[in-house]
Formats: sequence, structure tokens, C-alpha cells
Amino acid sequence: MNDRTCIVTRRQAEPDELIRFVVGPDSAVVPDIKRNLPGRGCWVSADRLHIEKAAAKNLFARAFKAQVVVPPDLGGMVDGLLSRSALGMLGLARKAGAISLGATKVESAVRGGLALFVLHATEASNDGVRKISQARRATVHLGGPAILAYKLFSEAELSLALGGTNVIHAAVLAGDAGRAVQKRMVALDRYRGGSPDDLAMLAAVADEDDAAEDME
Repeated sequence: MNDRTCIVTRRQAEPDELIRFVVGPDSAVVPDIKRNLPGRGCWVSADRLHIEKAAAKNLFARAFKAQVVVPPDLGGMVDGLLSRSALGMLGLARKAGAISLGATKVESAVRGGLALFVLHATEASNDGVRKISQARRATVHLGGPAILAYKLFSEAELSLALGGTNVIHAAVLAGDAGRAVQKRMVALDRYRGGSPDDLAMLAAVADEDDAAEDME
């Protein structure tokens, strides 16, 4: 078994597109999010659908060639691990001064080209999200980067991670700390099936590029 081949799709992929699993001392299947646990590993495409399919079809036992115990909510366990990793890195970025909080500061960071990406709490109002989305589109129109946005955490989760209260909107700023957070946010977003706002923004940018080419 190629150790970077998904046991569900049988397709090879880069490590960041897969999640590694190992077998613990109690024969339980253990997610190895950091890819550093000892022992033979197997890999599954890094989204909940494929992990739950691997569990349902007993593919872990086949991959490890042994009887293994699959936790009843393996998909939820992986989600929790990815969430904690992302929130922990978000807290480190705050300590490094790589976070802007509040709708006004987030909008300013977006328009100034300082934001790497934006986070909205799941409770964020449509009006608040709309104003920041307008700033993101305006940045693209002016030749700036496509600054993506994610709704992955509740207000309570963001507030706890960022040491504030009522955190609804946050911008993660460009730089090493921001990129470290982005890597984990992308992993969590991919696992949950992709952010609709993220996909819509990419589609809008692609449409604008096509329109510009048609006018040339």
C-alpha cells in the first residue's frame, strides 16, 4: 500500500490533501493530524465524507490488515482535532499582532491589502458580512488579491481564541503567523466541504477575469 494513497479512492495525493491514521495500543484507529505518530499509517482524503465512508466500509481493517476498533464518531473526532488546531494557531497569531478585530478594522485591513483572509462568526449578520464582502470585491477590482472569507467558528469560539468578547469579524494579516493560521483554516474548511463564501468569491473573480479577456 502506497503510504500516500487514499484507502477509499485509491488515488495518490499530497500529504496536505490527506489525513493519516494509525492504530493505537488498544487497537483503536487514531487520527494523526500532525503526521508524527509512530507506527504504520494509512491515509484518507481530507474530508469528512471519505473518512466516514472508510469507517462504514471497514476499510481501516483492510488497510492495516488487522482487526481494529473504529471510534463511533470518527468524523466528528477529526473535526474537533482540526478545529482545536486552527483555533490554537489563531490564538498564537493574536499574540504576534497578526489579527484585526471588529468590522471597521477588518474592512480597513481588506481595503488596504493587509488582510490574508477574513473570519466571520457563524452568528454574523448578513449586513455585516455584506459590507466586508463589498470591500473584498473592491480590492479585487483595484488589482489586489482575492481575500477569502470563512465561517467556521461561533462567536464564543472566536472570542475565546482571540481573547476578546463578542468577536464577530476578524482579519488575519499577511505574514508568517497569518500563513500558519491560513494553512489550518484551509484544512478545516476542506474537511467540512468548502466554504460557500469562499467558493462564491473564487467564482466571482474567475468571472471577472473571463470578462476582461473577452474585452481584449
